[in-house]
Amino acid sequence: MVARGDEAAAAEAARWEGEGEAEIDYVFKVVVVGDSAVGKTQLLARFTRDEFALDSKSTIGVEFQARTLTLHRKRVKAQIWDTAGQERYRAVTSAYYRGALGAMVVYDVTRRATFEHVPRWVEELRAHADGSTVVALIGNKADMPAARREVAADEAARLAEEQGLFFSEASALTGDNVERAFLTLLEEVFAVVSRRALELDEARRMRGEQGDGGAGGEVLSLRGTTVDLGSIMETSAMKKSSQCACS
Repeated sequence: MVARGDEAAAAEAARWEGEGEAEIDYVFKVVVVGDSAVGKTQLLARFTRDEFALDSKSTIGVEFQARTLTLHRKRVKAQIWDTAGQERYRAVTSAYYRGALGAMVVYDVTRRATFEHVPRWVEELRAHADGSTVVALIGNKADMPAARREVAADEAARLAEEQGLFFSEASALTGDNVERAFLTLLEEVFAVVSRRALELDEARRMRGEQGDGGAGGEVLSLRGTTVDLGSIMETSAMKKSSQCACS
């Protein structure tokens, strides 16, 4: 994928949001962060296009990738922002945390320093993103031989538990567990959005009852209705089911 400047990436996102709006029920913004060269761009390429580029270069600023899938019988656009891991881009990318419903913190299982920097990335996410943002910890390059591994899975799992993160190991090279990691994150985002919309519906219902002396007032429909979920984004609630089909 060709690297884009911040303005170009934002313009592409706006153009993409406008396409096929009638067929899309939800847009979930997800940011992927972590040190440089841990494989963030490769994970996105594997999830969005099922591709892996051996000659991939470091991300410059921010890049944008997307995938549309069917989740709980609703069409969802996963809008995924790939942020540069280099220190000089930290101030640039921090603005892209705002409005993110989900986030992935990626480290390289063969480079311990990238794992030791995870708490710093989590701290930065929580400083700039919404408090309800769902965060997952992903150990990439899980396909590498055991002799090259510097971070054990159980150690990463403990850190994830301490930080309140979902955890998974994956391999962008082989594709192993990449789909599952992203879908788990999107499922949790879905659950958070659903709860927020239901809470808003209940609040509006109660205000309507108070205003109409118990007549019921205007009640928010949870089917195909756009609702304001405050600082996280505009979307609507979905009824949870057990099926997920991706395209």
